[in-house]
Amino acid sequence: MNKKEDKKQVKKLGRSFPSMESRHSDVLNVATDIVKKLHKAGFEAYLVGGCVRDMIMKRVPIDYDIATNAKVEDIMKLFKKVVPVGVKFGVVLVIKEGIEFEVATFRSDGEYFDGRHPRTVHFSSAQEDAQRRDFTVNGLFYDPIKKKIIDYVGGRDDIKKKVIRAIGDPQKRFSEDKLRILRAIRFSTKLGFNIDKKTFDAIRNFVPAITEVSYERIRDEFVYMMRGPLPLRALELMDEVGLLEKLLPEVTAMKNVEQNPKFHPEGDVFVHTMLMMKELKNPSLVLAFSALFHDIGKPKTFDPETLKTTYHSDVGARITEKILKRFRFSNDDIEKVSWCVRNHMNFMHVKKMRIGKLKRMMTLDTFQDELELHRIDCLASHGMLDNYEFLLQKQEEFKKEDLKPKPLINGHDLISLGFKPGPLFTEVLDEARDLQLEHKLNSRKEAIEWVMKQYGKDGINISKRGVKKGKNKKRKRE
Repeated sequence: MNKKEDKKQVKKLGRSFPSMESRHSDVLNVATDIVKKLHKAGFEAYLVGGCVRDMIMKRVPIDYDIATNAKVEDIMKLFKKVVPVGVKFGVVLVIKEGIEFEVATFRSDGEYFDGRHPRTVHFSSAQEDAQRRDFTVNGLFYDPIKKKIIDYVGGRDDIKKKVIRAIGDPQKRFSEDKLRILRAIRFSTKLGFNIDKKTFDAIRNFVPAITEVSYERIRDEFVYMMRGPLPLRALELMDEVGLLEKLLPEVTAMKNVEQNPKFHPEGDVFVHTMLMMKELKNPSLVLAFSALFHDIGKPKTFDPETLKTTYHSDVGARITEKILKRFRFSNDDIEKVSWCVRNHMNFMHVKKMRIGKLKRMMTLDTFQDELELHRIDCLASHGMLDNYEFLLQKQEEFKKEDLKPKPLINGHDLISLGFKPGPLFTEVLDEARDLQLEHKLNSRKEAIEWVMKQYGKDGINISKRGVKKGKNKKRKRE
């Protein structure tokens, strides 16, 4: 880039700040104050990394990182609130006006020992610091005082060309930190950039080494990709380089698993799943992984003669739980995603559901994700949205109702009536809840009378007797 173009870009960058959301403009001002204070104390300091890239692209940065030649002890003397999160690597958090800013000393890294971290670091210059970073688009510095971009790695040109390129030798960059092969795909899909050929070829070479990285780190990158603007593209790139087979063989197992063309004219299970991913843009975590795993039980349950899959939702939920545990997801995430996978076929029957059960379904924390899962499931197959539209209509119809009233009775009431606790207590209480939501039981007295009438007065063990309506139900093929 020549000097004339450089000045033009700097001018645009300066103008882009006031157009940002006010909250982020405020954060930028605080970050600039930190840089000014470091300058005043005689140190060199710049904004660095993703925030510079985002400002050039006129995006609102998530956060603002700062790089400086000041050492940790210097930074700790200058600022009142400092958290030494990585003193060995010259990294601290400066807390100013309640906002955390990562402030790091310029450094170059020694030999990497665990596929992620350098054994030693050498505190150095801005230019050396830029050379140890991952991709050119993340290796830029910006002086907010002089409003000057500092580019030692060709990052501005690659932003202009929309290319993700490793800094220096990509083989060396990925040998230092294996997680960078996932980060390359993540930035490619986040920014809508292509991956440079040499960088892409190096990614292929390092796929076998990805498991040297902890599953938690892999999970975090995968979540970023799945919740980003192009989850389908992320999966396609992962599949192309072999990462999908390496990390999620349960997903690639869906390839070539046939489906009934009456309901799935689009093709096999993998094709159907990828079509669903195409419908997603910045989804919730629950929706993204429910969509990816909703049919993951089909390869295990597929009957090639009938083209049917028996209990694939239940099997899929168990597989989903194992995968999410492998990647150390939280118990809450595991529970919600597994629930959505297990119950996604229930949406076929919503028109036949009793009103009480339908109302209870709509009060679940996962309902909006399940509803959207059903919509994209239909769009990626037969295209019929009648059940989805029915549920939208019912949501509108129930809008003024309290769908979570206080239960009329609970397990303690059943015990006080002389019933012995058992596994079917829940079904009895759900039945009472449905009747309450259908306005057929309107008081505690009515609910108790209903229980006694239905199940007798002799302290019967409900776990042996069973609930009349649900007792003889047979499970059907899905």
